[in-house]
Amino acid sequence: MEKFGKLKEKMNKKIADFRKQFEKIEKAKVDLLKKTKEMKHDVEREILKMENEIAKSKDLAPESKKRLRLEIDALKGEVLKKCGELETRIAEAIVTV
Repeated sequence: MEKFGKLKEKMNKKIADFRKQFEKIEKAKVDLLKKTKEMKHDVEREILKMENEIAKSKDLAPESKKRLRLEIDALKGEVLKKCGELETRIAEAIVTV
């Protein structure tokens, strides 16, 4: 019975250690997802600033403004795609652990 008690104690300790590790992994996941969202918002703000500068610019021809808007739209799409991919990779990495 004493050996059984010690074995049970060791198992409980290992289970507690696994739970702590899992909590650390979950916290890291949340932190990474939060940082990803912050980066996405920062980039979106910078893009919006560029759009405003282009709209206010009197030196640019309408054709140039149109071309720049198209390039900015493509950049927005790329940013959204990359952030989505990063969020997916973070989620998948945690699931496989």
